[in-house]
Amino acid sequence: ICAFATAVGVIVLTSAVAAWLQHEPELEPIAEAARRGESERLEFKSSARVNLRTGKRDDAMETITAKTVAAFLNSRGGTLLLGVDDEGHLIGLGPDYTTLRHEDADRYELFLRDLWRVRLGANAAALPRLDFAPAADGDGEVCRITVPPSPAPVYLSGPKGKGGRELWVRAGNSTQRLEVDDAVAYVAQRWPREVRPTLRSRFGAYLLYHRRPADAPE
Repeated sequence: ICAFATAVGVIVLTSAVAAWLQHEPELEPIAEAARRGESERLEFKSSARVNLRTGKRDDAMETITAKTVAAFLNSRGGTLLLGVDDEGHLIGLGPDYTTLRHEDADRYELFLRDLWRVRLGANAAALPRLDFAPAADGDGEVCRITVPPSPAPVYLSGPKGKGGRELWVRAGNSTQRLEVDDAVAYVAQRWPREVRPTLRSRFGAYLLYHRRPADAPE
C-alpha cells in the first residue's frame, strides 16, 4: 500500500509539473526584474556557493539558497535571482562558476538541482525553472530561478540530507522558519489533504480497534 501510494504521488506531482511547464508564461528580461527591487516574491542573492567576503566556498551560502527556494515553494511561489546584489546590480556568478568542473550555465544548473535534491527532495528539485542572462554589471552570467507553489509541503534537510527537517515560508520580503506548532498549523491550512489519515493509517486503526481481545470467547 505504501509503495502504491508513493507511486501515485509521484505520478500526480509529475503531471502537475508537466502541466505547469506547458503553460509557462513569457518572462521579462532579468535586468528589468532586478530593477523592481526585492519583495515578497522576488529575492536577490549575490552567490549560491562562494562567500564573497572570504572568497571561499561556504556551505552556509548553499543553505541560504536552498531555504529560499523551499520558502517560495511553500508559499505562493516567487523568483530568486542569483548573481545579483542587494541594489539590483547584475554582478554575475563568476566566483561560483570557478568552483565547477566546467564553468558554464549547464553545469551550474546541475549543481543547483543536485543541491535541492539532497536538501529538499527529488520532487521539489524538479519544480523550479531556470534561465540565464549576461551580467551587465560584472562578469559571466546571472541566473533566474522561477519557483511555483508546491503541491505538497517541502522540508529543508541539513547538509548532505542529514539532520532534522525544517519548514520555511515567506513572510513579507523575508524567509522564516516555522516552529513545530506553527508548521503543523500552516501545513493543515495550506495543504489540508496532507493531514488527512492515509489509507494505511486507517487500516491500522481499524485493526487496532476491532481486533478481538486475547481472552475473549470464540
